Amino acid sequence: MIKVHHLNDSRSQRVLWLLEELGLDYDVVRYERNPGSRLAPPELLAIHPLGKSPVIEDGAITVAETGAVVEYLLETYGKGRLRPAPGAEEARRFTYWLHYAEGSAMPPLLLKLVFTMLPRRAPALMRPLVKGVAAKALAGFVDPQLRAHVDFWEAELGRSDWFAGDQFTAADIMMSFPVEAGADRAFDAETKPRLKAYLERIHARPAYRRALQRGGEYSYA
Repeated sequence: MIKVHHLNDSRSQRVLWLLEELGLDYDVVRYERNPGSRLAPPELLAIHPLGKSPVIEDGAITVAETGAVVEYLLETYGKGRLRPAPGAEEARRFTYWLHYAEGSAMPPLLLKLVFTMLPRRAPALMRPLVKGVAAKALAGFVDPQLRAHVDFWEAELGRSDWFAGDQFTAADIMMSFPVEAGADRAFDAETKPRLKAYLERIHARPAYRRALQRGGEYSYA
C-alpha cells in the first residue's frame, strides 16, 4: 500500500490526483500547516530531512519532490498510461512540461506570494518601508515574469487542448497547480479563454474530484 504524506494546502494534492487517475490504492497521512507561519509541522522531518511535502512511501522506498514522485509512479505502476509513447513529439513536450511546472513556473508564483505577504507580516514601524520594497519588486520583476509565463501557457493551449498534445497526461497534473495558482494571483481567467477552458476540463475530471475528497479543499500556497 502506497502511503502519501499529505500537507494541507500543498502541491501533494497532485500526487493524490495521479494515484486516482491510475486507480491505485493508497493511504493518506495528513499534516497541517502552522496557521501563523504557514510552514509544515516538524513531524514531517521524521519522514524526510527537509520536512517537505509531498513524500510517498512504497514499501521500503521513500520518494520526495512532486516531479520525482510522478515519474516514480508512472514508471512503477503506469504501464504506459498518462504519458506519450517514447520518441514521439508529444513525449518531448511531456518531458518539458513535467519539469517546467516546478522548475520555471512556480518560482515567480512563489515570489508573488512572498512579496504580497511581506508587508502584512512586517513590524508596524517597518511596514511602510517593506511595502515600498515589495511593490517595486512586484512591479519591476515578478509581475512582468508572470505575464510572460501566462501568455506562454495561453499560446501553448492554442496548439492542443492539453499541454503535451491532444491527450491528457501527467504533465497536465503537474501543470494544474501553476495554472490554478496563476488564476488565483496572477491573471484573470476571463481574459484568458484557453486557460479558463483548461481549468474547467481538469476540474471536471472524476479523478480530480475524488482526490479532493481524499485530500481536502486547498488554496494555492
